[in-house]
Amino acid sequence: MADFVRTLSREVLNTGPNGAETREWLVANGLGGYASGSVSGAVTRRYHGLLIAALPAPLGRVLMLSQLSDVVIDADGRSFHLSCRDAGGDSAGGETADTETGEEGQTAALQEFRMEAGLPVWRFRAGGAVIEKQIVLPHGQNIVHVTYRVMEAKAPVRLRLRPVLAFRTLESAVDRPLAGAYRVTAAGQRYEVSAGPDLPVLRMAIEGGDFPMTLDGGIRREVYYRVEDERGYQSRGSLWTPGYFSGEVGAGQSITFAAATEEWWRLEALPPADVLGFEAERRRRIIQNAHPSLRDGAMAELVLSADSFLFVPAGRVADQMRARAEGDEVRTVIAGYHWFTDWGRDTMIALEGLTLSTGRQMEAGWILHTFGHYIRDGLIPNMFPDGKDRGLYHTADATLWFFHALHRYLSATGDRDTLRLLLPKLREVIDFHRRGTRFGIGVDPRDGLLRQGQEGYQLTWMDAKVDDWVVTPRRGKAVEINALWHNALRLMAGWLREEDGEAAARPLTELADQARASFNARFWCQSAGHLFDVVDGEHGDDIACRPNQIFAISLDHPVLERERWEPVVETVRSRLLTPLGLRSLAPGCRDYKAKYFGDLRARDAAYHQGTVWGWLIGPYVDAWLKLHPEDKAGARRLLEGFLPHLDEAGIGTISEIFDAEAPFTPRGCISQAWSVAEVLRCWAKTES
Repeated sequence: MADFVRTLSREVLNTGPNGAETREWLVANGLGGYASGSVSGAVTRRYHGLLIAALPAPLGRVLMLSQLSDVVIDADGRSFHLSCRDAGGDSAGGETADTETGEEGQTAALQEFRMEAGLPVWRFRAGGAVIEKQIVLPHGQNIVHVTYRVMEAKAPVRLRLRPVLAFRTLESAVDRPLAGAYRVTAAGQRYEVSAGPDLPVLRMAIEGGDFPMTLDGGIRREVYYRVEDERGYQSRGSLWTPGYFSGEVGAGQSITFAAATEEWWRLEALPPADVLGFEAERRRRIIQNAHPSLRDGAMAELVLSADSFLFVPAGRVADQMRARAEGDEVRTVIAGYHWFTDWGRDTMIALEGLTLSTGRQMEAGWILHTFGHYIRDGLIPNMFPDGKDRGLYHTADATLWFFHALHRYLSATGDRDTLRLLLPKLREVIDFHRRGTRFGIGVDPRDGLLRQGQEGYQLTWMDAKVDDWVVTPRRGKAVEINALWHNALRLMAGWLREEDGEAAARPLTELADQARASFNARFWCQSAGHLFDVVDGEHGDDIACRPNQIFAISLDHPVLERERWEPVVETVRSRLLTPLGLRSLAPGCRDYKAKYFGDLRARDAAYHQGTVWGWLIGPYVDAWLKLHPEDKAGARRLLEGFLPHLDEAGIGTISEIFDAEAPFTPRGCISQAWSVAEVLRCWAKTES
């Protein structure tokens, strides 16, 4: 485990605005569930918790265990709190109070925080004792282990561990728990918390020592969620605690608090040391299977981050049964933590970096099979809402990205069986797009370009919408949609040629030729020296300088004429490129926003109006290398800005978005699938 360690010192964690409270960690369980929190221990988001369980619909992801309030009592009777309890807590030391018992005490000094192969470890000094704390989630189980090791102590110390909980669906407001009352039952050293027949049971136990639980009648604790306040959401709610575990631990000894929604036989099947050992080995293999350039340092960390997005959708039981009945497996991709589920667009864009670059080709095939099963009216789902069995289909580009992902998969594996399985569905996709399908998506027969748009929907990746306000309406013929359409036609023509001969491919080749000619006639804006973002839109042609034009070059079958590649790339380089991706709108354009902050309406107003998107570095690297195929070193330098970022926001991973101007503050999700995927993919691609 020690080969892949990212360590943050006490000095880093206790200085400036980006200290222990604003840095966050996350561990996923391969089912869509996870554990996550701030390094300081303060619960600042509604999405923070030690056990967010992934459960069958209609529950979805449910917060079961919010915190473990942990106190060390030394031989002199002094109390040291290992974690902050409130957003304003100070992890550097000083007097504080146990908000559950009223007992005064100090906050233990956080000497170090590190991610060992993606698993969080804290080192505290509590008086004369040094204690380490580590969190592990057994893969494929709704179980969390929190292990405490006494590294140094002149005499045994007493640990008091108080579970703090509120059964609440992940997206619920913090003041609206699912349960109004809890019931605790005990059988020996096994403890269960229940809250009604329709909710899961939380099972808890301590392994490694004699730690009886003292039930003190249940205490409700008011919590302030600072980040939710900043984001304009309900920020005050209550958590409940049934009591506390207490026992002694000597130097060189350890105990593990275990909690789960799984049955007891699963929770107790393996001792904690074995769980850690097996998880360490699983992670080691993940790294060793990756592209050689991704097996060390920061890239190895990102390979482990990539693993967190790949999951079996535990909530969709019928899908798992169907796939296994067919001899297959269900896999999909969490688009980002903490709040996204699986999105079709994000999955297809991220598939190559998350799976093919990391040596997980079989899972890539399962993902393609999974989404192929969901094709309806020529579309794959835009997203699956949490706790639902069915997807929503309002997207014009996700299905076109499906062709791209399949092509990259076939190039890596040569899996003709998957191609032949999906080819009838892809024929339907093309036919539906030619005739017209949902949401106004269809080919304009006059020019062969693809148009899209329906009132109240945003169908491209620039999909911010607040109530009835579509922030970036792009109804019409969008530049990247038509680049993707042309690419899909060329790919489909090639597959049909290989499988059925030239006659089968010819109609699509002709349609692709028409689309390419029309694209180059319509999208080039001579006065601006770059491509229109939308043509034939509801307000005419949109001259805004956006990154979407880069796809006209970056895709495997570029739709843009070669002589115009250089001015487009230069425009994107000079106006949109940052060390952490591309701006979504160039400075100087109307509606440009330099910062992404405030309540939901303010944030969505900036989401695609200048805000930097990390994943867009991928298509820019692709376009750059098409212009400069020998300059892999220059392309690699475009990725180096992400390396310092791994020490901030989500530790060891890459955020969703960043402010449009220096210091490019990370925003949005702390860990985003396509951000991680595109950096991994391009790092491997630029290996010299």
